[in-house]
Amino acid sequence: MTVPAPFASALPPASGPRVLVIVGGSVAAIKAPAVLRRLREGGAQVRVIATSAALAFVTELSLATAAAGEVATDRTWFAPRPDAQHLTLARVDAAVVVGASADLLARAAGGHASDLASATLLSVRAPVLWVPAMNEQMWTHPAVQANAERLRGWGHRFLGPVVGAFGTAGEGAGLGRMAEPEEIAGAVLALLDPPTSPQDLAGLHVVVSAGPTREYLDPVRFISNPSSGKMGFAVAEEARDRGARVTLVTGPVSLPDPPGLTVRRIETALELRDAVKEAARDADIVVMTAAVADYRAAAAQTEKQAKVAGDVTLRLTPNPDILAELGQEKGKRVLVGFAMETHAGIERAAAKARRKNADFILLNYPTREGTAFGSDDNEVTLVRPDGSHEAWPRLSKREVARRLLDGARRLRRGQEAAG
Repeated sequence: MTVPAPFASALPPASGPRVLVIVGGSVAAIKAPAVLRRLREGGAQVRVIATSAALAFVTELSLATAAAGEVATDRTWFAPRPDAQHLTLARVDAAVVVGASADLLARAAGGHASDLASATLLSVRAPVLWVPAMNEQMWTHPAVQANAERLRGWGHRFLGPVVGAFGTAGEGAGLGRMAEPEEIAGAVLALLDPPTSPQDLAGLHVVVSAGPTREYLDPVRFISNPSSGKMGFAVAEEARDRGARVTLVTGPVSLPDPPGLTVRRIETALELRDAVKEAARDADIVVMTAAVADYRAAAAQTEKQAKVAGDVTLRLTPNPDILAELGQEKGKRVLVGFAMETHAGIERAAAKARRKNADFILLNYPTREGTAFGSDDNEVTLVRPDGSHEAWPRLSKREVARRLLDGARRLRRGQEAAG
């Protein structure tokens, strides 16, 4: 079937940056026309490749109408034409894979070129953003995670997946839902803009922990806290925008994976310790914002425990002190921690910095209005091991992140100057 050129478009012809949109074989492909339209509204020229699996969910005509141009498919790739279509399509300023499936990730990570999408991805030399969409069991499988990690190692970025409902057959909710079209278009357009932040962290590896941990009592009950992860995500995004290579280790939060950095999702304090210590081996700056549970069950039950009448006694055991362990192996890294106190805060934070060999601690005040868990602002005091401190006013968490990294960068420069 030959799809005619779109019969009408409410948008004027674009003359801006060229964006290749590859539509993968996920039910989320039905959102691809909305992504195309948002990109065009942002001034981009769009080119579209639809995989054979994608066309089971969305029609060529709907994609062509949203793109105001033809849709490339495996059929057009093998049709007589004067150019090598995969090379022509690859001449873009950015590429995004919408509704990226496990199969498409595997083909790209394996360097396959058996279809138009894979062959074109091998030829793209511009930034590539993957927007996965699949059920949680598939996304968290070690093979899929290994493929995603390999692509990240090549400089590809990821947006999501996010927590939410997915599928059309009542599969439920979990980590696997595709990010929304507006967010996808915004992330792609951000790739096209030159960085506005100073690139003073270029060449450095920054590791950030964020969010809460969950310490399971049985398969359905756990000890946790209401940390939203917003502070850690702000630090990670600020470091990324200043040129750093960033690894974000986060507990269970509803925030999507920020593009342009490596995200490792964990649940328990023990998983957090392993992931952070592994990432910190070659880190230059480590920022521990995660709200780690102090205790876990001494012996978690493998089956759901029935409700009983009367009181219940829980036996808990301390979780490892991750900041202290990092301090013991600190070397030349800059190590930053967070503390939450309601009284004698500066004295306790200074003692914590000394005890754990941290360069400084950011002291939070959880009872102050507008800065509690989940808020967009924070009010902190930077406390050094010697007790000297700087009280910052209430600021956005992104501004707190900027000031935090300013301080970490000054310490790093001092270390570099000292040899």
